[in-house]
Amino acid sequence: MMKLRQREVKGGIQETSSKNNALPTVPYSLFQKTRSSRRFDSGCLWAGLASLQVPPSCSIVRALHRHKLGKAVRPSLQQGLQQAFLHSLASYRIFQKAAPFDRRATSLAWHPTHPSTLAVGSKGGDIMLWNFGIKDKPTFIKGIGAGGSITGLKFNPLDTNQFFTSSMEGTTRLQDFKGNTLRVFTSSGTCNFWFCSLDVSARSRMVVTGDNVGHVILLNMDGRELWNLRMHKKKVTHVALNPCCDWFLATASVDQTVKIWDLRQVRGKSSFLHSLPHSHPVNAACFSPDGAQLLTTDQKSELRVYSASQWDCPPSLIPHPHRHFQHLTPIKATWHPRYNLVVVGRYPDPNFKSCTPHELRTIDVFDGNSGKMMYQLYDPESSGIISLNEFNPMGDTLASVMGYHILIWSQEEAGMRT
Repeated sequence: MMKLRQREVKGGIQETSSKNNALPTVPYSLFQKTRSSRRFDSGCLWAGLASLQVPPSCSIVRALHRHKLGKAVRPSLQQGLQQAFLHSLASYRIFQKAAPFDRRATSLAWHPTHPSTLAVGSKGGDIMLWNFGIKDKPTFIKGIGAGGSITGLKFNPLDTNQFFTSSMEGTTRLQDFKGNTLRVFTSSGTCNFWFCSLDVSARSRMVVTGDNVGHVILLNMDGRELWNLRMHKKKVTHVALNPCCDWFLATASVDQTVKIWDLRQVRGKSSFLHSLPHSHPVNAACFSPDGAQLLTTDQKSELRVYSASQWDCPPSLIPHPHRHFQHLTPIKATWHPRYNLVVVGRYPDPNFKSCTPHELRTIDVFDGNSGKMMYQLYDPESSGIISLNEFNPMGDTLASVMGYHILIWSQEEAGMRT
């Protein structure tokens, strides 16, 4: 394991100017800006590229431009870019913090086209739209309080002024940031049943959601239900559509299985393509950005990486402490959007084999191929358990959820380094 890198954050409170909003807004005191200067682009990736052996026919400028647009580049150059990115993590700092909710944050989603804008949901059903790149106050939608936990949150890919949510209120719905409900896709009508997860496909215009008793429901974006089937014996904690083949669905459950489905061939609970048994309940199952791998997070101490072309082969196992606790937002590992890297929060466990005394609650970055620890992010001023971590689509800014707090990490400006 690499030596742990620790960096202290210097800075203080910086007030931001306000702007009239029709909706309630979050008090200034809940937002802390720890750096007044930072970079929003991927310029750091130039670092370390001088040593790359690039074929004469390949323009580095053209390749980097393709990379910035999210397009494929040569494998050798891609590896070099990944190494340069890992090197840049040494200069990552928390430059903004927010604590807008009276209950812990439970979900987050980056805006698909604005790299400094994200939405965050809370256990009380509150939702915040935050553009931390400008001085305006964030938009805040008040929830119902107890029993309103936002369990899934996705921007509408067809209209990014709207978003989908699943919640413990018992609904899956489409809303706008003025607080209006535009369409209710599912409603249980009772507090005994609620929805735990959702995903959305722009290409096929589908919405999929899972509930707390094992049902998975597929609908089109007009709200018409295509099917409603009990696919698991217990709560469906996560549903994910493959980003490259959106008829390919993964579902995770506390029944200790992850199942793979072909949406074109679903006929009943036994029509799955593959069932992937786990030793513990599973919090999440996420396809890699290229759709070729599946990352699963259990509720104990194991991450798994499966090959989508070889489901029957043993997965790559990554031992990692992230045990489940009732009053903690479940820890879920995610992929970096540009590189074959896994990002996950650490919850030190004295019963974990490699646990060391006074182990820190870091954000761990693993190589998705080898399972090797590549880096650990840590801020001594934000040392709580970090449940959710997700990089923005550009891959240069990280949002983290730590209890009530939302943390924004980014590379420190070269001129600000100490």
